[in-house]
This record gives sequence, structure tokens and C-alpha cells, in this order.
Amino acid sequence: MPGQRHYEITVDGEHAGLAAYVDAGDQRIFHHTEVDDEFSGQGLAGELVSAALTDARAAGKRAVAVCPYVAKYVQKHHDFDDILDPVTPEVMAAVEAAG
Repeated sequence: MPGQRHYEITVDGEHAGLAAYVDAGDQRIFHHTEVDDEFSGQGLAGELVSAALTDARAAGKRAVAVCPYVAKYVQKHHDFDDILDPVTPEVMAAVEAAG
């Protein structure tokens, strides 16, 4: 069963948000993104998702955007089109198994 992991963003050393993912085979499945209320509206979620997707590419992973924020991000920013895979029942099963 794949382990649940996350990328974290901090502001001045303080936790500001995270992008959670599950690795399943060659796919990195992004299933949840959150930025703490006190840091919202600063563009941190976009920075976080961009960095997470860049890291997934560097690790040789395909990215799957289950999280609505990540899905919206990749629809607007086509820098990651080359590594995107669609959401499938198998992807959703991997997220549930790790949950």
C-alpha cells in the first residue's frame, strides 16, 4: 500500500500549507491542497503546487490531479501537460487505500 506524503510550504519558518500526494507506481497522485486561512490570498497554493509538480517531474513521476485546486492549476498553467495523467478508478482506489 503506498504511503501518504506531502509537500509543505512555510512562511518565515511557520507552516502555511501543504499539498498531499500518494505515489502509485510511476504516478504521483495529488489529492489534497490546503493553505492555512491566515496565509490565504498570497499565492502560496500556486507556488506550492508548481514546486510539487516540478519535483514530481524531476523524480520521473507522472502527475495526476485529483485535488480540485491542482486540477484547476494545471488547466491554467500548461507547463506540466507533458507529465499529466487522467484521473481513473485505479487512481481513486490508490488514494482510498492510502487514506
